[in-house]
Amino acid sequence: MMRWTKYIKPYLPYFILGPICMIVEVIGEVVMPKLLSVVINRGNEGTITVGISVGIMVAMIGIAVLMMAGGVGGAYFGAKASVNFATDLRADAYAAVQRYSFANIDRFSTGSLVTRLTNDVTQVQNFVNMLLRMALRAPGMLIAALIMAIMIKPPLAVVFAVTVPLMLIAILGIILIGFPRFNRLQGKIDRLNSTVQENITNVRVVKSFVRQDHEIKKFRKSNADLKEAGVSAMKVVIFMEPVMTAFMYATVIAVIWFGGKFVLTGGMQIGDLTAFITYVNQILMSLMMVTMLLMTSSRALASTRRIRAVIEEKPEIDDAGADPTQKVSKGDVEFRNVSFRYYKDSEEQVLNHINLHIPARSTVGIIGSTGCGKSTLISLITRLYDPDEGEVLVDGKNVKEYSLTNLRDGIGVVLQKNTLFTGTIAENLRWGNENATDEELRQAAEWAQADKFVSSFPLGYDTPIEQGGNNVSGGQKQRLCLARAMLRHPKVLILDDSTSAVDTATERQIRRALTEELPDTTKVIIAQRINSVMEADCIVVMNEGKITGIGTHRELLESCEEYREIYDSQMSGEEVQGNGAES
Repeated sequence: MMRWTKYIKPYLPYFILGPICMIVEVIGEVVMPKLLSVVINRGNEGTITVGISVGIMVAMIGIAVLMMAGGVGGAYFGAKASVNFATDLRADAYAAVQRYSFANIDRFSTGSLVTRLTNDVTQVQNFVNMLLRMALRAPGMLIAALIMAIMIKPPLAVVFAVTVPLMLIAILGIILIGFPRFNRLQGKIDRLNSTVQENITNVRVVKSFVRQDHEIKKFRKSNADLKEAGVSAMKVVIFMEPVMTAFMYATVIAVIWFGGKFVLTGGMQIGDLTAFITYVNQILMSLMMVTMLLMTSSRALASTRRIRAVIEEKPEIDDAGADPTQKVSKGDVEFRNVSFRYYKDSEEQVLNHINLHIPARSTVGIIGSTGCGKSTLISLITRLYDPDEGEVLVDGKNVKEYSLTNLRDGIGVVLQKNTLFTGTIAENLRWGNENATDEELRQAAEWAQADKFVSSFPLGYDTPIEQGGNNVSGGQKQRLCLARAMLRHPKVLILDDSTSAVDTATERQIRRALTEELPDTTKVIIAQRINSVMEADCIVVMNEGKITGIGTHRELLESCEEYREIYDSQMSGEEVQGNGAES
């Protein structure tokens, strides 16, 4: 319970005033039948007077106004408390996700995280709102109405000794059946969200391969599963209402049957019987409210567990033991006997005992077949993952000695998957340096060969970027991402196959800009094309998670068979001679 107090404490007045207002409404609801019984009894006896009638009428109007104020106040404060509670809870869950390492994110599907931050939080919000409106109202009405009924006719109140226990047993059975069904329902929502997100994110691939029918079938399957889970869960709720209504009518019939006999024998007045029946309805309605509250709580409990799993997930990579003052100053990178596997129970390693030194200010190319571990290797520099064995050093210090913020501030990365965010081109570029001037933006774009096409847009750098950057080409997206990284002026710049979608002439100009404009930056270039790395100070050849060759272009042509094979496969005989002469 203590973990939830942080979301209650800032809004404690709302959490207190909401139930108090509901108690005011309950008091009015309990008093009203008693006043009405006085009028009926006096009228039946013929002792009613104008003064008594006016007095009771004024009292009832006053009570009605208080009830209305209590109801409105309870709804208002309940809504304020629950909305603020959910807002802070969602913010904490989102912040927790931002702290995750890639390994943490891999444990949750993207669709599941979206569901937990939206649908699950909404379920908890609805429960908090209902709790504030019913937690005191339902038991308060139950107790007060029961006391009033007993005061009117104790023998008749014995009816409750039979019906209430039976209702409680029915409520318990319904809850036990409903809870696992609501848990399954949230899981089906996860799956549907994952299906929708995957399809929309990759809609161009779906259309290119004409797989719309396949995706529609997959969606229908997830949608049908969600429908079945929803119907299964709602059956419990649907079944609850007629069961509770049956108990209510049975109790009312029993009260009328036995109460009518009391009235006929003069042991009870007709007004008291009318009030007693009203209290019966209030007692049974309060039990129904408790049932609804418990049903909502069963779904909210399932959602709460899922949200807690997100918030309490411990990031595998954090700043524990880091020096907050340590910053990247030179850009020297070293791998010492580094091994890594994505699945820790897997025998096969993605990286196998890597030893590599990248001197500060140098340009190093990394080349190799797809899946050989190139991208994984550079992910360890920025601590997107931590190695299973060995250590990664930057400026002679283990990367774990840097805070994540300081480490990543000193390293610019253009990942294999280029991502732009919704906003303008300028806003996207300022991810590299939020305080950059317009001139600095333009300069970085010129280095990345992006200024020309950006300037051709009617709005220039204020051109909006659609979600995922779908309104620019692949090559344009790569150049904008490159400009974003260069704008940071990092000590280490990592380019993960980041010029694959641009032509060779443009790539040559980008390489020249990197050399001339960022001379103090260590550049690590991962590429598929020999042309992208052949001018590097050093080229690293990788195969199956191991380094199989290190040297210059000329040295590797002579000493590394794998490099020669890559070179020969990419160059025609004429290009081989030409490039060989140039090198």
